[in-house]
Amino acid sequence: MSWIISGRFFRQSGHAVNAFSMSVGSQTHRRAANPSSLFRTALYSTSGLEEKPVSSFDNSTNGIAGSSFPPSQSTNPAAKAGYATSAVLAIDPSDVEIVTVNNTAEMNEEALSPDVLRQLPFVNMFRGSANYIANHRNTLAVYHIPGGLLDLPDPNVFRDLMNDIALTWLLGMKIVIVAGCRHQIQKRLKGEHDKNHGLRVTDADVLRIVKEEAGYVRFEVERQLARSLRMQRNGKEFEGNVVSGNFYSAQPFGILDGTDYQFTGFVRRVEVEKINQLHSSSDICLLTTLGVSPSGEVFNVNSECLAASVAGAMKASKVIYFTEKDMELRHKVHQNKIQSLRLSDARALLDHYGMKCDKRGFVQHGDEEMDEDTQDVLLRIGWGMQALAQGVRRAHIISPKFGAVLQELYTRDGSGTLISGDLYEGIRPATVHDVAGIHELILPLIEMGTLVDRPKATLEREIDNYYVLTRDNHVVACGQLKKFSGGFAEIGCMVVSKDYRSRGRGDAMLGYLERLAVISGCTKIFVLSTQTMEWFLERGFGVAKVEELPKERQEMYNHRRASKIYLKKIESQRDLDASELW
Repeated sequence: MSWIISGRFFRQSGHAVNAFSMSVGSQTHRRAANPSSLFRTALYSTSGLEEKPVSSFDNSTNGIAGSSFPPSQSTNPAAKAGYATSAVLAIDPSDVEIVTVNNTAEMNEEALSPDVLRQLPFVNMFRGSANYIANHRNTLAVYHIPGGLLDLPDPNVFRDLMNDIALTWLLGMKIVIVAGCRHQIQKRLKGEHDKNHGLRVTDADVLRIVKEEAGYVRFEVERQLARSLRMQRNGKEFEGNVVSGNFYSAQPFGILDGTDYQFTGFVRRVEVEKINQLHSSSDICLLTTLGVSPSGEVFNVNSECLAASVAGAMKASKVIYFTEKDMELRHKVHQNKIQSLRLSDARALLDHYGMKCDKRGFVQHGDEEMDEDTQDVLLRIGWGMQALAQGVRRAHIISPKFGAVLQELYTRDGSGTLISGDLYEGIRPATVHDVAGIHELILPLIEMGTLVDRPKATLEREIDNYYVLTRDNHVVACGQLKKFSGGFAEIGCMVVSKDYRSRGRGDAMLGYLERLAVISGCTKIFVLSTQTMEWFLERGFGVAKVEELPKERQEMYNHRRASKIYLKKIESQRDLDASELW
């Protein structure tokens, strides 16, 4: 018999429990095999916060470890005498047996094999998440929560989202939440007030409605999040609180193109130090769309723009926009989900749809017939770009359902769309006009014996395999990518000018070439080196043998030079996204 309680493993008679089920007597209670649900359950269990119970059952049920037995059925006199005053879950010591778990008579060889143990979903998930947990700790994230999430038909979606945000706080992230209320305002106004360039003209009557709905949204977010933060066990208290207030000031748009926007405004200043003080006390900062000016006037601020502005002012690690529906980007030709966009790709996408987001909150729509859901996704991409332009490292667009935020932050595959700055800016395919610059760059290393000699004629003949990083039309870094059969690719001739070393140029060139290889269908990338072995080991490459290279490269291998071989396997571009996070 076996069981699991609150996400913990229990074993009896040598049989391991499945991580997603609990067997009690002849009854089996199963949970959905959702990695986010398991991750959430395990973390709450190990940290003192309680997840919703897997199942409830009567304490008198026979067959449960720790269940009670009537005195008449016990063989231990001490148990009979103390039954009335001892806890009902006391274990009769005469019923305890100490056994060897890996007894071959009780557990077959297959169950003990490392391959089977590695398949335990909890073990794989937790090990895979460790790096993300460590790297996200003490970083700052700004979450944007649209008001529509509060009014979804299934209230569990919003509740679970608050639980997941609380879990990211528990794992050490500093959090700012921006709560929008556009959905509630539109319901109240019923389309009676017009928008100009995506902004609502806020008169005194509309401002009254905005105040009411912003207050409602603030209270609901605060209530649900405070419940999540205070889920406890054994009366233990956690220090974190949800704190809201005037943590930014706003100013009016005034009159633009003949339109008086009245009480519609934009962010004037973010009180960075005050928010930092909250975070030093382990508190969560909650902001609404109502900003106050130094003169005491209240203005209605675009919530997505507010999130981008706050993230930029706080130099946040990431800004996360939740969608109100399950939306994703999909490649029309390959039908693959697009999980990451470089800043240049995001800009091109918005240009394609004729959409532009102004840093103060204005929105330019190119296609007035575009459906609202598509507009919402594009707008979030636009506001994410604004955040990146202000120094934020990453922007994420995520569904609020199914623990998507945990999958996005703490797993390699993620769940939403990641937008990041273009680390490869300035890198391009080389041309014959770059041959002289490449040769000048690599010549000192050739003379030292670090690189194999590459005459200008050879460089010109193989120039299609070379890529360069330029600054002011000067080649400051180069790299070579050769493709082989069997999904292999070789990276070679990676050189960075001594004036640009220790600035991440080598990492940028390596990442660029790795992405090119993956896009071309090469998932096994190798390098040969005689001097820079540690550099490649630190970037995920492993030692390999000549026999592991493709046949045609084995025939070309110079045994006299005896270069070390390093191999790296990359499953998808998401692997590269993860390596560039920090």
